[in-house]
Amino acid sequence: MPELPEVETVVRTLRRLVAGKTIERVSVFLPRIIRRPDDVEEFKALLAGQTIRGLERRAKFIKFILDRDVLLSHLRMEGRYGLYRQEEPVEKHTHVIIHFTDGTELRYRDVRQFGTMDVFPLGEEASMEPLAKLGVEPLSESFTLRRFRSMLKGRKSKLKPLLLNQEFLAGLGNIYVDESLFRARLNPERIAADLKPKEVARLHESIVATLSEAVRQGGSSIKSYVNGQGEMGMFQQSLHVYGRKGEPCPVCSTPIVRYVVGGRGTHICPKCQK
Repeated sequence: MPELPEVETVVRTLRRLVAGKTIERVSVFLPRIIRRPDDVEEFKALLAGQTIRGLERRAKFIKFILDRDVLLSHLRMEGRYGLYRQEEPVEKHTHVIIHFTDGTELRYRDVRQFGTMDVFPLGEEASMEPLAKLGVEPLSESFTLRRFRSMLKGRKSKLKPLLLNQEFLAGLGNIYVDESLFRARLNPERIAADLKPKEVARLHESIVATLSEAVRQGGSSIKSYVNGQGEMGMFQQSLHVYGRKGEPCPVCSTPIVRYVVGGRGTHICPKCQK
């Protein structure tokens, strides 16, 4: 599943490609992707005639800011967007097409069919699910060390499942939790409330640094991820532990180990992260 850096990269790419374009009509070929409104014809009618005024990211969601509404899109496992001319052939597994008045089309393709789309009145989306329950953005100015310390206080959860909890911290997934914990030299099974002040500071710094670097490199293309122009991310070349089972740790050369924590595959260096 695309995580914060990948979704941020898609948003930045789409901002260049479709901001300012006016929607002529919308085609939907897989109705179950549309969650709100529950009437697909109403969904299409709401979007028709509106102009895309901007694009934003909230956690792993893409927000298309329109004249009156917000189109909220989640890519899930393998969803992707691409801009095409209307005369270009439509690829298999294309489930939604946004037709623009200039003859171009934004096509949503999803082999696994897990993606979702919702429309909310502009300004109301943040107070309604799924956005209402999301935690703080780790790359925002509000994610300070002081706030992070307060967030961890009294938390008896293990670090790995806690950092994956979107209501606790928004946007982190398996890749970047593993990488952040490695950089902070913390075992994923440590209890959050038991961290010492220096360890909390290391983890905070590692989360911000890992995500910032990943965004600069366009995210990680582990499986099928590409941005809105079909370009791969490059951060996978900088991964220290994720997906590197059996390979030597870049710090101490101890073989990387993979095991399960909180139901999720987890990669660590058993020496650096005792």
